[in-house]
Amino acid sequence: MSGKLASGPHPTRLSGTFGKDRAKSWMSSSRTGFPVWFTVLFSLGVAVCWWFPRFWYTRSGDAQKPFWLTERTNVAGWNYRELPVAESAERMLVADRLVSGEFSQAPGELVQVFSAKRYSDQQNDIGLFAHTPDRCWTESGWKLESTLPDWVERTIHGHKMVFERRLFTNPTRRELVYFGGLVGGAPLPYRLDHNLSVGIKYTWRATKDKTGSALRAADKLFWQRVWESFASRRPLLGPKQFLRISTAVVGDDLSGADRRLTEFLAQWLTPVDYRQELDSWKSSKTQGRP
Repeated sequence: MSGKLASGPHPTRLSGTFGKDRAKSWMSSSRTGFPVWFTVLFSLGVAVCWWFPRFWYTRSGDAQKPFWLTERTNVAGWNYRELPVAESAERMLVADRLVSGEFSQAPGELVQVFSAKRYSDQQNDIGLFAHTPDRCWTESGWKLESTLPDWVERTIHGHKMVFERRLFTNPTRRELVYFGGLVGGAPLPYRLDHNLSVGIKYTWRATKDKTGSALRAADKLFWQRVWESFASRRPLLGPKQFLRISTAVVGDDLSGADRRLTEFLAQWLTPVDYRQELDSWKSSKTQGRP
């Protein structure tokens, strides 16, 4: 033997080459597997987001059957006049059924009423509760006057409902306003005060934003109803009804205006079966009736 080592690759070089090959193989498999795992996780996330509301928002509020409130125009002792929606601050609402009118009674007593029903929600529609008087009335020239309480509970044929209570003024009139709503055939589990603080700031010109959009987005009351809906497991979306009723304040007699609105609510509104009215609307849509 000559005593010389046989020529060939150095062991260290072999180890380095093997390591590089393994690294390349791992990176290649990672690049292939990452999109797969990402797609799976993303799909699971979408499925959870899609099905979670169906599981979570299942409470109906109380033991009473779901209901709508139907609007009467033949109230004894009062004369009814329809008000075109174009004359009201809610003209931009998208509703399947809309009632806007004014009841009058001698000597000069007036009660204005408004009801909007949305039997189904479309993705691009403005929320039925987005344009409350706190927003619409202040943007159309009315001013909010401070008054308490800013909400009241009223019972309409056995159904307890919370109504926002506001006092609006213009150069010739002071108007006491109640407004509230239903979702899924039950009184709302949250207040409709999400535009209140912005309406106050708009009244006193504390913002240069004409529509108050920036203030609403940053205002905690604007998002509070989302949390309250989640905490109560009551739906935020679904078939809805928005109600507004108002009357002029004579002098400083706010208690008289409160009494008039409280009494008139039960005269104007009557509970009807929720499912029956919803099915009737669906049937009319299927048959092409307005």
